[in-house]
Parts: sequence; C-alpha cells; structure tokens
Amino acid sequence: MRPQGADYSIVVLGDQRSPLRDFYHSLLQRSWWITVATIGAAYLAANAVFAGAYLLTGGVVHAGASSFANAFFFSVQTMGTIGYGAMYPESPAANLLVVVESIVSLLLTALSTGLVFAKFSRSTARIMFSDKAVISPMSGSGGVPTLMFRMGNLRGNQIVDAQIRVVFTRTERNPDGSTFYRMSDLKLTRERVLSLSRSWSALHPVGPDSPFFNQTPESCLADEVELQVMVVGLDDVTMQPVHAAHRYLASQILWGARQADILSESPDGNLLLDLHKFNVVEPSLPTPEFPYPRAPTRR
Repeated sequence: MRPQGADYSIVVLGDQRSPLRDFYHSLLQRSWWITVATIGAAYLAANAVFAGAYLLTGGVVHAGASSFANAFFFSVQTMGTIGYGAMYPESPAANLLVVVESIVSLLLTALSTGLVFAKFSRSTARIMFSDKAVISPMSGSGGVPTLMFRMGNLRGNQIVDAQIRVVFTRTERNPDGSTFYRMSDLKLTRERVLSLSRSWSALHPVGPDSPFFNQTPESCLADEVELQVMVVGLDDVTMQPVHAAHRYLASQILWGARQADILSESPDGNLLLDLHKFNVVEPSLPTPEFPYPRAPTRR
C-alpha cells in the first residue's frame, strides 16, 4: 500500500527499450539547456574518439606525434569542414580516418538538426492547475455537492476547442487478496470550451451515479483515490494539438471547501481576473446533506 497522501512514480520492470529511439524522444521532452548540453557533449566526445584514432595512426602533417590537443583540433576542423590547411592528412590511414569521420559528421549533423527543428516546431501547452480540488454544495444546483478545480493557460494564446477528461481511480482489494484499480469517468457539467484562456473551472456534481457518492474523506484516503485530468486542444497560433495532464491525490481533495472568486467587475464596467487567488480556497458552510466543514489550506 502506498503511503496515504504521498505522491508516487511508476517503476517498470522487464520493459524492452530501444535506447537510441528512447533517448531521442527523451531529448524532445527535456528543456533546451539539457538538449544543447547533450549535443555539445556528444560532439566533444566524438572528436575526442577521433583524436585518439589520429594519435594511433599518425599521418597528419604539422601535428605533434604525441599531442592530443593537435589531434583533437584537427578532428574538430575535419568534422566541422573548416579546413584551415595548417594540418592535413598525408598517409592512407589518416585519409581513410578522415572519410570515416566525415560520414559520422554527416550523421551527427543530421540528428542534431532534426532534433533542434523538432523542438522548435513542437507546440506545447503551459496549463496551470489549482493546487487543490474541492467538494462543497454549490449554490444554484439545489445544494448538490460538487467537485471543482481550476485550470488556466499561462501563455497569452488561446487553446481552442479545449476538451477535458477526468478519470476517478480507486484501489479495491478482492477477497482472494489481489488488488484491482477501478477506473471510472467523471461526468462534468461542461467537458468542452470554445477557447481556454486564463481560467476555467471544471465541475462534477456528486450525484447517485458519481463515484464520489457516499464517499467520505476517510474512505477516499483508505481507497487511495486519485483523479487523473487530461486537457486536449488546438494552439490557435500553430493550429497544432497540445495537451496537459494533472493528478489529484486523495489528500489534495478538500471536503467542505470552495474556490475563492477570482472574477469581479470594476466600477468602469471592465472584468477583473485576479490570478493571485487562483489557488485560494475558502471554507463552505456545512449542511445536513454535506456535514464536512474543513479548514482549507490557503495560499
């Protein structure tokens, strides 16, 4: 059993990987500085290998017989097709090694160019999710308890035709002692919005057909409940699909709390969106149907 309220990662055993393909895909997901540092390290390592080969074969004019620095700089000139002319190959072995390095240089250049181009052309989403999801009776819905959480676009663009999916996961233990992870789709009052900009609140009424029905904070912790959220849409600038995902554990679902209002109207008639309150939650009044007052965490 996982520690209640603790985040976790999935450790995979026995997976068959493709090292080069997985490494390339991993670099596409990493930050720019990691990608540039990896390309630079691979370039320097390749030149160091060829520098050692030039030291072994010799045959490079004006290069010291035991100078690794000269061999390394000659390799850089060869791989970079610079060709200053101060050092050049004269033996058959050295010329053959230059041919091999030229082929390797073409492959490294092609891989690096493709990687950089793919990262530049790949559209990504910067969607922020509220720290906590809350459950409280909602006015205007007959006091029905409602699960709520916020999301917002951190970029100035629009994510058009944004769709959201939420999956409720609960750990169940069978009589034979085996563990089963039951997944259920949560039905939202609105699962699609024309454009996602700064803020959007997802709402799920906790009715008889909801997995949260008859649940309590204690039962959610005991069952290791978690919510998996996925948002998919189109970047209005590149018109490419983008997505974002988030996860709420049972300890991140506050019962008897509501999200603070972040939208108000100024005296001049404009709408004010206060993102400073994006993660702020407030206690809700308990009702006979929902007797869960909680002291929410403020931020």
